[in-house]
Amino acid sequence: MFSDTHFHFHHLIERGLDGAEILTQLVERNTFFGLDIGTQCDDLLRRHVQFQETFAKMQPGVRDAASEMIYYSAGIWPDVEEIKNRTQAMKKLEESIETFMDKTHLVAIGECGLDHHWNPSGVDGRCESDFDQSVYDGERELFQMQIDLARKMNLPVIVHSRDAFDDTIDCIKNMGYHNGIIHCYSYGKEEARQFLDLGWHIAFGGAVTYTKKSKMEEMQDLLRFVPDDRLLMETDSPYLAPVPLRGQINTPVFIEHCYSFVAQARGMMMSELSVLVDRNIRNLFNL
Repeated sequence: MFSDTHFHFHHLIERGLDGAEILTQLVERNTFFGLDIGTQCDDLLRRHVQFQETFAKMQPGVRDAASEMIYYSAGIWPDVEEIKNRTQAMKKLEESIETFMDKTHLVAIGECGLDHHWNPSGVDGRCESDFDQSVYDGERELFQMQIDLARKMNLPVIVHSRDAFDDTIDCIKNMGYHNGIIHCYSYGKEEARQFLDLGWHIAFGGAVTYTKKSKMEEMQDLLRFVPDDRLLMETDSPYLAPVPLRGQINTPVFIEHCYSFVAQARGMMMSELSVLVDRNIRNLFNL
């Protein structure tokens, strides 16, 4: 139960968490699917090795189940240096995909997209001053290059879009390839309608549990609005731990709190939501 369509396993290990214990807990919960997300042009093989080293620490039966459960994406997050060197970055990304041995478990391109949330002191260190016209245009181009790669590979795209709705919708319309997830969804109902009308899935995570009382009705309306066949769930761990664990290092094990919040808003049981999400995962990723 409680599949997670977006987490960063290597960042959990970097923060000192026990990866084998996390995966063991997921297997014990009978988790169907976990998607480890790429953010750098050359991180796919390193991430795969990290999992293999973690699997080796686990008991054989649990190890096999964990290995079957874990899938990968490969993509380039819109980092300023990656944007400036996008042609070389895309070449490295495509080379890493070509040499990746576990191709049946490579199921998506991304995360990729646009981020215009200016917070120099934040983990991303993004400054508006870094985004002159050439970087702004380059960010759009890097995003569209990855959508084109996904089209060529017939894979869904994991889209990162923060404070950049207009440019995001413009880029995906330009490319005319509507197959994937708007991850960690942070816009409103009308923006969701536009993504959904084009054919995209929408994923919710821990951030929805932070909703203020004054915005709760609006949030619940949004959570009810997304059709059953387009809804996905994620943690984005180690970030965005859900209430009541906010402030802690997030892990895929915590996703049950996200399911609880969304299930309650949609007037359904958590188990029903889990079945619905797993069905959507099978359809989107052709599993």
